[in-house]
Amino acid sequence: MTIETIGVVGCGLMGSGIAQTAAQAGVQVTVREVSTELLDKGFANIDKSLARLVQRGTLTSVEREAARGRLRGTTKLDDLAACDMVIEAITEQVAAKKELFRALDAICPPQTIYASNTSSISITELAVATRRPERFVGLHFFNPVPIMKLAEVIRTIATAPRVFEDVAAFAARLGKTAVRTSDRSGFVVNRLLVPYLLDAVRALEEGVASISDIDQAMKLGCGHPMGPLTLLDFVGLDTTYYIANILFDEFKERRFAPPPLLKRMVMAGWNGRKAGRGFYEYSDPENPKPVSLF
Repeated sequence: MTIETIGVVGCGLMGSGIAQTAAQAGVQVTVREVSTELLDKGFANIDKSLARLVQRGTLTSVEREAARGRLRGTTKLDDLAACDMVIEAITEQVAAKKELFRALDAICPPQTIYASNTSSISITELAVATRRPERFVGLHFFNPVPIMKLAEVIRTIATAPRVFEDVAAFAARLGKTAVRTSDRSGFVVNRLLVPYLLDAVRALEEGVASISDIDQAMKLGCGHPMGPLTLLDFVGLDTTYYIANILFDEFKERRFAPPPLLKRMVMAGWNGRKAGRGFYEYSDPENPKPVSLF
């Protein structure tokens, strides 16, 4: 089937980015949030993002208005009933996601495709909570969605091949490179990225080098756009800690086990850029300073 209308549940950082990207690609989008306040905040972020694209010359004013006209907000789940596909982008909690998909099952017709934007939770576990596991996929975008070119399309053992290819084609329509993968924790990117980030923390714990030198080594030695500890601050130490625990629970391998330092920083609320402090201190966001940890 051709996917022309989608619902996005959640208008936070990821949900608003997915909605904007789809609208720019000519898709009709209905975004659902639990409150008007959260919906207004999400749409304000979309407006700012579109305005930046116009300022940079990558989007015309006419294209911005057209994209904005394809976006509709609602607090009613029932308003997603006519969508070809519903993409879930809510909190990373299994119980909340299952509750949402069960509610959607009572609203959406049998042909509606379900997709979860989760970065770590088992797609199969979510799919079997519905009456349509054959029409359930993972569709994992990357932040910031309007800019990042990758989307992981995740297939379970129950996903119908035609549905899988339809969603991959939809991701391509959004201007993304669709990487097809299976339902194993971490998929492709986090399965490879998280051990690298955890090893950077272990290197710091073991006194291999300082925060700045570890980051500089990987930037200048491997051509990475940012060092691993800077990247941890950007992603969020709490987010990485959460994903690492899921990966360790699945594979029981040391490379996925969160180092003690990471656990203690999360316990202290030093979650990175969003908290003002992680491996760097962000009182001056344009000039972050390494923190003293030992």
